[in-house]
Amino acid sequence: MKGLFPVERLERLQTPFYYYDTELLRQTLRAINEEAGKHEHFVVHYAVKANANPKVLRYIREAGLGADCVSGGEIEASLKAGFPASKIVFAGVGKSDWEINIGLDNDIFCFNVESIPELEVINALAEAKGKVARVAFRLNPNVGAHTHANITTGLAENKFGIAMNDMMTVIEKASELKNVKCVGLHFHIGSQILDMSDFEALCNRVNDLQKELERHRIMVEHINVGGGLGVDYQHPNRVSIPDFKAYFNTYAKKLKLRPGQTLHFELGRAVVAQCGSLFTRTLFIKEGAVKKFAIVDAGFTDLIRPALYQAYHKIENVSSDLPTETYDVVGPICESTDVFAKQIDLNGTRRGDLLAIRSAGAYGEIMASQYNLRRLPQAYLSDEIV
Repeated sequence: MKGLFPVERLERLQTPFYYYDTELLRQTLRAINEEAGKHEHFVVHYAVKANANPKVLRYIREAGLGADCVSGGEIEASLKAGFPASKIVFAGVGKSDWEINIGLDNDIFCFNVESIPELEVINALAEAKGKVARVAFRLNPNVGAHTHANITTGLAENKFGIAMNDMMTVIEKASELKNVKCVGLHFHIGSQILDMSDFEALCNRVNDLQKELERHRIMVEHINVGGGLGVDYQHPNRVSIPDFKAYFNTYAKKLKLRPGQTLHFELGRAVVAQCGSLFTRTLFIKEGAVKKFAIVDAGFTDLIRPALYQAYHKIENVSSDLPTETYDVVGPICESTDVFAKQIDLNGTRRGDLLAIRSAGAYGEIMASQYNLRRLPQAYLSDEIV
């Protein structure tokens, strides 16, 4: 275990902190570009909501990916990191006027629109600036995904997207407005999806929609299928790079693009999850009546996924070579849900030992809070640790 991390150098840092393996990030980005590059007209954006660390964003921008944003702040962060505005898409079910204006002022590639009221507001704001906004309509395909209920987004019961039956009404409405131009359709069915049949189902739905549009002599420039590709949280060392080949091949084989259309993706978790780890130090070992607790200095303020989604993260004691013992790994927050893992085997753990909570590069640092007036965790890239 110690060989995976520069433990002696990490021991000197104040915990809790995030550590990003930049070499693994580079390898992941190369794999994305290699596999997507095999298919003409595939365009990949990075979902900034997964991790907006400025240094991480810089690596992703240098790899040539675009940016998928869901807030004005993410647009600002993307521009600051050097992403061209022409590669920025702005999604989200509730866009404030100031956020829309940031997109308009910078002439971003596209707004992914989720309702007629939103479309009308974008048109009015664009008119005030003498501009025409490029928009894509996010449709709710009513396609389920084999994932956690809290991160399923493509069902009719979810708040996201325009109902399928309303597609033609929305497109016709856009044609009446002078300051918006419909350029595409947008979909997203959920996150942490590992079953390619879910993406095949989306392809089938998009194919049917395209036929419907053609019956009305409507052609769009691009199709955006979101992201959703998951990672292997159980085996971060053995499966450190997701199966991008299977992912992109699924769309290449199953989705029928029309001549001249581009296919856009919005990968987030799959790009950054495996390169990040949350490091925390053991404060106390508490012997309970029926179990043993390893109490650490990180809490759900630093990594909320286990508390929010009951998510699994592999935990490793990088300080110990002692025989394994069974622990509940818990944090210091005054909430019963502040638990990282229950009844897991760790190398014998003592006060001061450094634990690595793996696969934390996505929805980790970005979701940190200051509940209990705790400090936000610091973050370091591997090429900074000397």
